[in-house]
Amino acid sequence: MSIKVSKKLKVGIAGFGVVGQRRRHYIDKHPALETVAVCDNVFGKDINSIIGLRCYKNYQSLLKEPLDLLFVSLPNYLAPEVTIGGLESGMHVFCEKPPGIDVSDIERVYQVKLKYPKLQLKYGFNHRYHYSVKDALKLINSGELGEIISLRGVYGKSSLVPFDGSWRSERKYSGGGILLDQGIHMLDLMRYLSGEDFSEIFSFIDNAFWNFDVEDNAYVLMKSQTGVVAQLHSSATQWRHLFNLEITMEKGSLILGGLLTGSKSYGAETLTVVSANPEGDKGDPKEVTTRYNTDPSWYAEIKEFVDCILKNRKVINGSSNDALQTMKLVYKIYYADKKWRQAYDIKDPDTE
Repeated sequence: MSIKVSKKLKVGIAGFGVVGQRRRHYIDKHPALETVAVCDNVFGKDINSIIGLRCYKNYQSLLKEPLDLLFVSLPNYLAPEVTIGGLESGMHVFCEKPPGIDVSDIERVYQVKLKYPKLQLKYGFNHRYHYSVKDALKLINSGELGEIISLRGVYGKSSLVPFDGSWRSERKYSGGGILLDQGIHMLDLMRYLSGEDFSEIFSFIDNAFWNFDVEDNAYVLMKSQTGVVAQLHSSATQWRHLFNLEITMEKGSLILGGLLTGSKSYGAETLTVVSANPEGDKGDPKEVTTRYNTDPSWYAEIKEFVDCILKNRKVINGSSNDALQTMKLVYKIYYADKKWRQAYDIKDPDTE
């Protein structure tokens, strides 16, 4: 049974930095939403409004607003408590990734969400909404190229922006470095596109270049129970920013290259479909490449969330379970490196 809304849903944004402001841009494009209040600790005491918005210096004041939806765009260490606060205040909540600094954070949120079955909770894995990813999933589901054999992904940038002593480079605030901040998107895509959970994991985690207490490189090899193998290099020393995901299948492969982002630094977003020649083609098969010139992900993600609220539909993409399982995978990767595990007392998420 759908929920009838006679007026716009009131939205608050906790954290009004670059991401929060970008969220507001797309929130206000939706005909059923209206941003009414925001909070950010950079606001001064004398700031009461920004272009018609009520402004607060802390999230506690924001949660006292009569909001329908809360968007959480805060540092990792604050995200779980504000998400829980929103749910307990009767609000639907959209939270950016990662869901916290460790697995216990998302497990706490997960348990609270179970108490509020009528409220929706969604996490911002917006890479799922890029056209290249959506088209790749259609081809995988069609069966045209057979079953998946392996996946190989590289996702990297030249620093963990801002990798200059801010909260992202301090473990107590961030929980992790490039793997948790950016690599989590590639891990989510690998799980999403393959439909696999990876249980056998080997890794090398390193922070030798930037020398913070969070990783600047993660080299990962994973295998699922069905035999699908995945490789990942998540890097903060990729001087030319790079996004590349190759999916090898029985009758060909899919290559997702480049990504349309706000920074415009990952190159053109493309999907190359490789068709294997069953008679043998000496490694030079037919390829068809599609180039995409628009990024629908930010608005499409919000639209799907609002549809779930108005039509009382279960969140499928970016659910609390997606966040939990992907966060567990991140920590399985940390745990797999014995040196890293011992240095930071990381526990096996499957046994905690």
